[in-house]
Amino acid sequence: MTSVNRLTVDGHDYFLPDPVTELREKILDAIRSGGGYVNIPPLRGGSGIDILFSPGMPVTWTRLDIGGGDDADAEPQEPQPSYPEF
Repeated sequence: MTSVNRLTVDGHDYFLPDPVTELREKILDAIRSGGGYVNIPPLRGGSGIDILFSPGMPVTWTRLDIGGGDDADAEPQEPQPSYPEF
């Protein structure tokens, strides 16, 4: 099964490919430093978008499992941990 990450920033959703670890660290650094721009890469090709992150701004991460084949015979998988809110 394929998964995609959804980043919700101040009510706006951005869909991101894996891996997101480095991006999460950049966002946390921007928030910890009092605010800063972070480039959010596109799900498919392109240059992405720069978003200003600041303390107090609502930011949540969600991992979404999306279909991609016949999983009827697949082994059940353990739930993926969700990302903490910033």
